[in-house]
Amino acid sequence: MSSKFTQSHASVIMIALLAAGFVLNVSPAYPQSAGGAATTSSPGVGASGASGTATTSMTSQLIKSDEKLLTQLAQANIVEINSAKLAEDKSKSEQVKALAKKMMEDHTKALDELKQLAQAKGITLPTEPDRQQKLMENRLSSMTGEKFDKQYVQQVSERVHKDLHKLLLQAGSKAQDMDIKNFAAKNLSVIESHQQLVKETSRTMESSSHGKSGSSTGTSSGSGMGEKMAPSYGQ
Repeated sequence: MSSKFTQSHASVIMIALLAAGFVLNVSPAYPQSAGGAATTSSPGVGASGASGTATTSMTSQLIKSDEKLLTQLAQANIVEINSAKLAEDKSKSEQVKALAKKMMEDHTKALDELKQLAQAKGITLPTEPDRQQKLMENRLSSMTGEKFDKQYVQQVSERVHKDLHKLLLQAGSKAQDMDIKNFAAKNLSVIESHQQLVKETSRTMESSSHGKSGSSTGTSSGSGMGEKMAPSYGQ
């Protein structure tokens, strides 16, 4: 009986040991599971980091070529604003004044956007146009009357818009910074509408000028025809 008790007691101990071993073997799974959870949470942190990078793209530093594009865009808008101010002050044409007002509003808005963008990137934009643009401004400022109107519409507004359109296309295709690309895409259609408006204003001015010339010629030639035709009616 003692032998049976001993065997039974040994069996219980063996079962207990086996159970303990099972627990010991199984229990490490829990840290692994926890570790797995921690591992799977890492992409979440990474995604958050990526999201943070996207959100703070406005504050990222610009490469030199992008900084140059931003500077050129600012100067192009500055010369448009300065020329529009001159047109509003000097021109006697309502058409030219209306064009200048539109240029002033849109280019001031664009320049404000560029200033905000530059501030976020930590760069300082110029407050004056470049040397060549400044010379063009000085030349325009020295003109008056119809000569001024023609210079403003055909040579200043049209030429600068053509250059600005090309610059926006370049920014959209070559800029590395997404904020500059977005600015270019947003303002490209505005500049294209300006180009069309400039052409329409130019055609209207030419038509008006020809109309005045034709009216003067017509009055003179009509009088001459009257004098020549009068004798034939008398006969």
